[in-house]
Amino acid sequence: MRSGQVAEAAGVNIQTLRYYERRGLLAEPNRSSGGHRLYGAEAVTALRVIKAAQRLGFTLDEVAELLEAGRHRHGRPAAGLQERATAKLAEVDAKITDLTTIRTALTAAVEAGCDDLTVCASTEGCPIPFTGLAEPLCVP
Repeated sequence: MRSGQVAEAAGVNIQTLRYYERRGLLAEPNRSSGGHRLYGAEAVTALRVIKAAQRLGFTLDEVAELLEAGRHRHGRPAAGLQERATAKLAEVDAKITDLTTIRTALTAAVEAGCDDLTVCASTEGCPIPFTGLAEPLCVP
């Protein structure tokens, strides 16, 4: 398959295909006698795997490590998806906690009618955490 066909089948654009190739996420394709890139069906699968891993929150560097670990297993266990997914899950949980704290403060600010940060900072009972603490702390 040529570049456009692979990109379309995998749901990416040609620039993304070439970028992944430059980064080493995709193997260098064979070339036709006219110099066109020719990919096998495994390129579509690889692109789909890369995009799925990104949707799960993995960076391209992490995706590269996962792909590399998968390529070099040779029957030995490698630090692969299970270990990395567990670590990524801990990161996601930490982000959810942070976002929940932010949501709570913003909801309280909206409910309190805060419209000016400077005024709110000097108002007793201000719900915005100006000190960076998880609990709102306002100057009376």
